[in-house]
Amino acid sequence: MKNNTGTRYSKETKESIIERMMPPNNESVRSLCEEFGISDATLYTWRKEARAAGYASPGNDRSSDKWNSEDKFLVVLETYSMNEAELAAYCREKGLYKEQIEFWRKTCLTANDRNPVNTKQLNKDLKEERNKRNDLEKELRNKEKALAEAASLLLLRKKAQAIWGDHEEE
Repeated sequence: MKNNTGTRYSKETKESIIERMMPPNNESVRSLCEEFGISDATLYTWRKEARAAGYASPGNDRSSDKWNSEDKFLVVLETYSMNEAELAAYCREKGLYKEQIEFWRKTCLTANDRNPVNTKQLNKDLKEERNKRNDLEKELRNKEKALAEAASLLLLRKKAQAIWGDHEEE
């Protein structure tokens, strides 16, 4: 089954499968494994290699709004010098919207404009919120334990009354 270059699959087959994994198709690795009889490890390797070669779409069955920042950044780099017609064609090919790319571009351009004082304050606020959440979770666990204990006591009381009778009537 190996071809003369020592690889098991032809370059054309590999490229067509990679293309099907990427947007706008976003076919799952599982379905492609079943269709072509190729192991999922091979397909994941091919996708990883494509991304390392600069292919700017993750093709991991996620919609573009759930892509990681690296993939969004690669799209911004690819499209930065495109005119309107080229950008429209690119968006159709990748299953993206022009507005998404513009938002990602603005985010990239302002990424280093963050004020360190604001970041410190945000981190402090986040830590306080985490502490509050932890305290609330602890309180909730304690209340759940107390509720379970009260329910157990009520059940025991009913069982005791059933066994020994109701002493309150005397």
